[in-house]
Amino acid sequence: MNKKSFFIVGKHAVIGALKNPQRKVLRIFLTEESKKIIHRTNERQNLLKDIKIFYKTKKELDKYTGKENILHQGFIAEIEHREELSLKEFIKVKKNLTLACLDEVTDARNIGSIIRSASSFNIDGIIVKERHFPEESKLMYKSASGCMEHINIFKVSNINTALKSLRDKNFWIYGFDANSDKDFTEVDWKGNNVLLFGSEGFGIKKHTGKYADFFVRIKINNNVDSLNISNSASIVFHYISKTKKIS
Repeated sequence: MNKKSFFIVGKHAVIGALKNPQRKVLRIFLTEESKKIIHRTNERQNLLKDIKIFYKTKKELDKYTGKENILHQGFIAEIEHREELSLKEFIKVKKNLTLACLDEVTDARNIGSIIRSASSFNIDGIIVKERHFPEESKLMYKSASGCMEHINIFKVSNINTALKSLRDKNFWIYGFDANSDKDFTEVDWKGNNVLLFGSEGFGIKKHTGKYADFFVRIKINNNVDSLNISNSASIVFHYISKTKKIS
């Protein structure tokens, strides 16, 4: 059975997909200007072998951006989904893991930014609820800036079940809540940890919060209520990557 294909847009998203040997790129669409960029890249890395290439005007490519009208930069690609990873199998063979878990975070731009930060700071994977994950979102791929190709995404049917299973397998679950009394920098981030982030508007659901071992917060100026979820995640990922000395 053939895998379902979909379109992504943007220079970094398209070139990232081309560089990933695990990603099947069916065809790409370029403008005259982006053709120069892709061919310079291809001369160094031979990215375009067996790839169908079509040259279009900017206006012709605009129709691929959909209602979101995303800036495509002259790069469009039709790709297939990567092979799905099993969280259960992954944690069997890896140790000292740091996983992020998104509890009903739904904004595609935020998810893409979180993926970009997670990849940048060596987070081992992101757990998402399958029903709420916009896996074919052009905006998410564009916001991730090519980093969709470098991060493990674990789609689960039930976040609570996944958290319970991870607790049973010696993971500590840390829920990020602005009302917590403990700053996350006070934690010793050794061993296996899950960083649980709630939705943009409502935070961690009460029932999901029952699976957290601890609640922590990011200490910010008292004049500010909260940070954007993607900003919060980036701060946490950066700090933990330094603490765990991941290279």
